Amino acid sequence: MRHYLNIFIALCITAFSFGQINTYKIGFLLDKSSVEIEVLLKELSSEISAVVGEDAKLEFPETSKLVNNFDSAVALNNYNQLLQNSTDIIIAFGIVNNAVISKIGNYQKPTIVFGALSEELLVNEAPITSINNYTSITTSQSYTEDIKLLKKLANPKALGIVIEKAFTDNLPITETFEKIGSDLNLKMTIIPFESLADITSNLSDVDGVYLAGGFYLSDAEMKQLANVLIEKKLPSFTANPVKDVKNGILASNHDQSELNQFFRRIALTVEAVVNGEGLSGLSTKLESKSTLTVNYNTAEKIGLPLKYSLIATTSFVGNPKEIVTDKTYTLVSVMQEAIAKNLELQTIEKDISLTEKDVQLAKSDYLPNVTAGGTGSYVDPKLAEVSNGQSPEITTSGNVTLQQTIYSEAANANISIQKSLRDAQQENYNSEALNTVFNTATAYFTALILKTNLSIQNQNLELTKYNLKIATENYEAGQSGKSDVLRFKSEMAQNTQQMVEAINQLEQAYYVLNQLLNNPIDTKIDVEEAELQEGIFSNYNYEQLGQFLDDPTLRQPFVKFLIQEAMANAPELKALDYNLKATERSERLFGVGRFLPTVALQGQYNYEFSRSGAGSSFPANFPAFPDGYYSVGLNVSIPIFNQNKQHLNKQIASIQKEQLEISRDNIELSIEKNINDAVLDLVNQISNIQLSKVFEETAKEALDLTQTSYANGAVNIVQLLDAQNNYVQAQQASANATYNYLQSSMQLERSLGLFFLLQDESEGEAFIQRFLEFTQNND
Repeated sequence: MRHYLNIFIALCITAFSFGQINTYKIGFLLDKSSVEIEVLLKELSSEISAVVGEDAKLEFPETSKLVNNFDSAVALNNYNQLLQNSTDIIIAFGIVNNAVISKIGNYQKPTIVFGALSEELLVNEAPITSINNYTSITTSQSYTEDIKLLKKLANPKALGIVIEKAFTDNLPITETFEKIGSDLNLKMTIIPFESLADITSNLSDVDGVYLAGGFYLSDAEMKQLANVLIEKKLPSFTANPVKDVKNGILASNHDQSELNQFFRRIALTVEAVVNGEGLSGLSTKLESKSTLTVNYNTAEKIGLPLKYSLIATTSFVGNPKEIVTDKTYTLVSVMQEAIAKNLELQTIEKDISLTEKDVQLAKSDYLPNVTAGGTGSYVDPKLAEVSNGQSPEITTSGNVTLQQTIYSEAANANISIQKSLRDAQQENYNSEALNTVFNTATAYFTALILKTNLSIQNQNLELTKYNLKIATENYEAGQSGKSDVLRFKSEMAQNTQQMVEAINQLEQAYYVLNQLLNNPIDTKIDVEEAELQEGIFSNYNYEQLGQFLDDPTLRQPFVKFLIQEAMANAPELKALDYNLKATERSERLFGVGRFLPTVALQGQYNYEFSRSGAGSSFPANFPAFPDGYYSVGLNVSIPIFNQNKQHLNKQIASIQKEQLEISRDNIELSIEKNINDAVLDLVNQISNIQLSKVFEETAKEALDLTQTSYANGAVNIVQLLDAQNNYVQAQQASANATYNYLQSSMQLERSLGLFFLLQDESEGEAFIQRFLEFTQNND
């Protein structure tokens, strides 16, 4: 009986001990603290708690978070303070903590030291693997590899190395970078700092910057530093994770996964302590997976062209749609500038000037024609002797002749014809101006579509890289074959090419706009977004126009009104009418007009300046010839028969008139068709806007579900690729729907012969008033 009682008591004690959860207090030792560091500590604490789970209760007292501010004496004191209080596990981070704690040698409490050091600084460092209660977790990175990438990106010659002064005080920084500089043929300038001003005031002798430190700079400080570097056009590279790049630094070779790797390893080490395992032999050197990340906008701002050879292995942050420009256009400004500066329009303007001169030439037929002439003659003296003074041997004389048309039917007709041709040329200009505005608006929307496509292609490339990461993890875990990895690598190559093509297509779109706007082709321009119910589009309420056309009961009368407006506005019809008027005038000229007389006045005045030699004197009994005399005459002429040309010209004019009337009917029919086509296209685009949004939302949800299922091995790669491609198509359709709608609106307005965006408020109200009158008159 006593034996069974002892067994029962032992079982109770065992059960009690198994049910008891130990509490561990974890202390942090830091070189420096900031808001950003506190965020990272919370993430690390959450990771540790998640990994340890229910094996223990973890506490992270605020009183056990101690900072040394790069002071080694304070660092040692902080460590001793955690030894003396209730802290159970010590986690230390930073170069000063690492240098101080690693030299203690004897550790009373489990101590975990972690940090990132360049492999160039670890050449002579032997890993510590056999000290009780101590472990170090480091990740190696390479200053040399980072700087090589910076050389590929920007090829600097004099590099500034930005690093905390505490690093230079505790590590052989200068010697390390001198060797790297010698190997890479670069001039290295160490810029140690304790404050941001220490960096910004020492950049005059460098053409590139490498942030070997700067981890403790706040986001605001990093953004401020990045702005200074951008202002000075200095390419920059950081040894820190990608957050610096998001804050404006040009590039980094280290992504967030390295930090996640750190946190997971620290959490597993804490779990080992909780489970009673010793730290001896747990020291770890994590291998970092380098991933080049470039800030697209920073590259644009410093004028750094990105090499296409790097795109396949590069991730981008920033917005490719936001570029550094010399000019930024809105839709209205681009339309107005096209009218003012387009070279084709300027050419047609010269045609108007030429036709104006033709009118002036026609009118000049009624201006007097005055000519002056002079004559000198020499006559045979024998002949002069017997001429009785009529033909002296030597004479000089002059004359002035006046010719003035008083009435001419041909001149009158020519004036009328040239005026009509001038007015027709003005209407041709108006037509070409409408075409130019429409073509410019089309080029504007094309640029917007291609900007959006570039952003989508960039996102798609990043999505493929993420899917490749999933496929690689599945392959390494044995959940899928290597074929998936190879397939995504192939997809990544294709996506890279598509992104390169998207970049070049956008550049070509800007070339087209520059040509239309008479800018130098290489002018850096950008176009602002065009959104319904925003900015100028809210004033003209394009969305309400679409809703109005979408109503079948209102569409038919409204279309009839639009056709009426288009007929009244069409410069093509007006130009034909002026040409028709000119042809009718020609027809009258060669009809009854040919029998009207032409009346002209002619006068001449002659004067003899001198006579000499034989025969220069008149005989005594012969009256002297006057030195000056004049004559005046009136000429009236009526054409009777001019080789039948008048009749033939009349027939030609009649045929031309019939031809113009046929052309007018054809244009009217085309206008009616164009209005109806544009209205139907607008109706299509109205439904497309709503449906494309639904398409995008469902495609995104389907992609997320498929991505999760693929990561869990539930679907194959073909299904994931289909979901990805479907989402890309949905994004493009949704993004372009509004642009296509506005483009269709521009097409309708071109057919109307006016653009609402170029009209003032009174013209818009007049348009509405005409519609109301039309509906009342057609009830």
